[in-house]
Amino acid sequence: MDGKETNHFDIIKEKNGVRNMSELEWKPKKSSSFPLHLQISNYIKMKILNGEWPLGTRIPSQRILAKQFGVNRSTIVTALEELTADGLIEAKVGSGTKVVNNTWSLLASTPPPDWLSYVQSGIHEPNIHIIQKINESEANPNIIRLGTGELSPELLPKKQMAALLQNMEEPLFLGYEEPKGNHDLRVTIGHFLERKGIAVSPASILVVSGALQALQLISIGLLKRGSVIFHETPSYLNSVHVFQSAGMKLFGIPIDHEGMITDSIDLLKRQHNGALLYTIPSFHNPTGIFMSENRKQQLLAVCKNSALPIIEDDVYGDLWFENPPPKPMKASDKEGNVLYIGSVSKSFSPGLRIGWIVGPEPVIDRLADIKMQTDYGSSTLSQYVVNKWIKSGLYEDYLNQVRKELKYRRDFALTLLAKYFSDIATWNIPAGGFYIWLELQDGISTRKLFDLALQEGILINPGSIYDKNDQVHLRLSYSYASLADLEKGMIRLSELIKGLIG
Repeated sequence: MDGKETNHFDIIKEKNGVRNMSELEWKPKKSSSFPLHLQISNYIKMKILNGEWPLGTRIPSQRILAKQFGVNRSTIVTALEELTADGLIEAKVGSGTKVVNNTWSLLASTPPPDWLSYVQSGIHEPNIHIIQKINESEANPNIIRLGTGELSPELLPKKQMAALLQNMEEPLFLGYEEPKGNHDLRVTIGHFLERKGIAVSPASILVVSGALQALQLISIGLLKRGSVIFHETPSYLNSVHVFQSAGMKLFGIPIDHEGMITDSIDLLKRQHNGALLYTIPSFHNPTGIFMSENRKQQLLAVCKNSALPIIEDDVYGDLWFENPPPKPMKASDKEGNVLYIGSVSKSFSPGLRIGWIVGPEPVIDRLADIKMQTDYGSSTLSQYVVNKWIKSGLYEDYLNQVRKELKYRRDFALTLLAKYFSDIATWNIPAGGFYIWLELQDGISTRKLFDLALQEGILINPGSIYDKNDQVHLRLSYSYASLADLEKGMIRLSELIKGLIG
């Protein structure tokens, strides 16, 4: 993006209560006759004067600025001296360089809002630093992404999608849909779920903007502050703050090769007054295991006896390889104890942002009301596309192809693991989904490995994201990187691990 000025930056981390900035997309023009240090100082000055960098904003270090702007550190020093002389920034030992003034605050009779205090006071908790770093790094096209939980761009049905949009048979409706989502789509979803053994009417289905929104609606629509949510350990829930930001508490329950261990649930429910149990039974995120039929029935029985509702997250359920997993728990639920979440984000298109919640009508009515207050409904165009895709049979045909591709990628990753990781790690063999749960030898710092790998242009997901006490696992994904990048990245990753052992 050299030579193209943008007024954009990302706030990615927090330290000592003050947010830091990173990834400045603008670059000075080295071919210009205007001195580099003045280009940089003017750029930062405009950020400050336009209010994009408010009072108290911490300026990145000289080293980081030099790297991001592609100049010598001495150029940065000169640019910052210009800004300091103008009274716009101030450097203090121990607290770094911050914005301390701007033209507005000099001329106004009252000081401007302290936006950083607003940012720090927001109800929604910020992502942990390592996830912010992952989100930032995923935007870099040169990074090899060995942990990304989505389909590779190579696998997305771009040509079929273009053809579908070009050959629309009826006029496209561009208004708001009804609160629960497009009725025809909900009918189609109902027929699709019948194949999984789930009998449901359109009135008990809510179309949502992906599974994450489903969890957000549940957190603010059905629970009170202080509620305890049970989940597998490790769990995807620990990598997002959807329940924590709504004032809920998470409590992990151990798993084995068959899924969540149910023995202690009844006692824990009474001890901690558990409100809900969240599970990903099919190709679990991050471990890749699927819950056996016997374990599912045990879990249903225990939760029924304990009056503990279940959130069944089945977003990976269609991505099986040799054999489909056992039917969802929702298929055996005759008392309305299970809220079932599905989505096309993992199996078809992450960008369409279409998923669904299935549950008792009063629950769906409540969540639909909150959704209308939140965004007035999911994208009409996305709902149209998903409805056409599933209804026409294109989705099932596409799934068959994607399963073959993912199985090939899984086998390719397993071959690389056997060749390069056999003496440094152990792993499971997933029967579907995206993930291999890689266990490294004791004594290796996965956080240090994360930093070393990122320096080499390789992005990994340490197990600590999913369980703060886990220092030995990596979530390895074979779904996103190209086969060439997967091979290159895994070979280099094995070398880094062996270097840490040595």
